[in-house]
Amino acid sequence: MKKLFALLLLFCFGNLSAQSDRSPMEDLPDYISQLTQFGQRADWSHDGERILFIEKTFGDVFEVEVATGKIIPMTHHFFHEGFVRALYLANGDILLSGAKNFNSEDPWKSRDARNTELWVLKKDLKSAPFALGVHCKEGPAVSRSKMNIAWALGTTIYQGEIDYENGKPKLKNWKPLFTSGDLPSPAKGWDLETQNFNPKNEKELFFYAFGGQFGFQAEVFSYNTEEKKFVNFSKSKGTYDEAEGIFPDGLSMLIESNRHRVNYKGMKEFLTLDLYKMKLDETGDVERITFFNDNPEYKASNGVVSDDGRYMAFQYAHAEDPAGKGRGILILDLQKWEKKKGKR
Repeated sequence: MKKLFALLLLFCFGNLSAQSDRSPMEDLPDYISQLTQFGQRADWSHDGERILFIEKTFGDVFEVEVATGKIIPMTHHFFHEGFVRALYLANGDILLSGAKNFNSEDPWKSRDARNTELWVLKKDLKSAPFALGVHCKEGPAVSRSKMNIAWALGTTIYQGEIDYENGKPKLKNWKPLFTSGDLPSPAKGWDLETQNFNPKNEKELFFYAFGGQFGFQAEVFSYNTEEKKFVNFSKSKGTYDEAEGIFPDGLSMLIESNRHRVNYKGMKEFLTLDLYKMKLDETGDVERITFFNDNPEYKASNGVVSDDGRYMAFQYAHAEDPAGKGRGILILDLQKWEKKKGKR
C-alpha cells in the first residue's frame, strides 16, 4: 500500500513541480501575514484576540495572541496521548478530540472514530480534561452561542448539549440526527464530517459528505434539525468541496476545493486544494480566496472566520502532506482582500 501511495504521489507531482519552484510563503500578498511558524487547525476566540491551534496531529494544544504573537501552552499541565482537534466552547472552555492511547508504530488508529474521544478542558487550566464518554470521527461542530455540539461517528451524525454538574462537564440529551443513508444522491452512503452550526440559525447544521470514485468527491450540505431537510450546496459538480469555517452572517462558508484543477483526476485532484468562499444559497457560487496551489507543491486549508467577519485564519502545507497537517497559521484580512481581489 505504501509503495502504491508513493507511486501515486510521483505521478501527481512529477510533471507539475517544474511549473514553479517558488514557495507561496516567499511572496505573500499584503493582506496575508504569518502568525506562527508551526501548527494547524486554527479556531478563533469569541473576542477575536486569540487563536487556538494544534501543534501537530497527536500533539499539544496552544493558544496564540493575535496582536503580540505570544504563544501559550494549553495542555502541558497534564499527561496525554495527543489531540487532533481543539475548539472553543460558548463559555470559553475547550472541546478536545483525542485518543486515550497512542501507538507511534501505528499512529493513524488514534485518529479514527473507534479510538478518538471528546473531552472538555476547563479554561482555568487547573485540571486534566473531562471525558464526555463518546467517540468522534474527525472534527466536531461547536455552537458559538450555546453549549451545543454535533459530531459524526461511523456514518451517523449526533447532536448533544454540554452541561455542568458540580462543576464537571457532561453530555446530555444527545441523540442521532441522521445517517448518510438518508442523504440524497449522489452522496447517499458516503462518509460524513460535521463542521458548523449556522450562527444565525442554530437549527441549521453544516457538514460535508465525501465518497464517489476513489473517495475523491466531497459535497457541502446543511441539515435543518426542525424541518429534517437537507440542502446540497455543491450540487454534484464532481469536485472536492470540503466545508470549513462559516461567515458570521450565515450567508457564506469557506470550503477547501480543487475547482481550479478540474482536469486533474484521482490522487492529483485530491491533493491540490485552496480555500474558496461559497454562497449558502440556491446558486452555491464560489470565489477563490487563496492561490497557494498555483504552485502545485503547496496548498492552503482549514480556514476559519473571526466572529466579526474581518479576518480568516488558515494554514499552509505541502500538497502531499496528510489531510489536516499544517506548517503554520496565517491571517488573511478579508476587507483588504475584497478591495484587491479584482486586481490579481
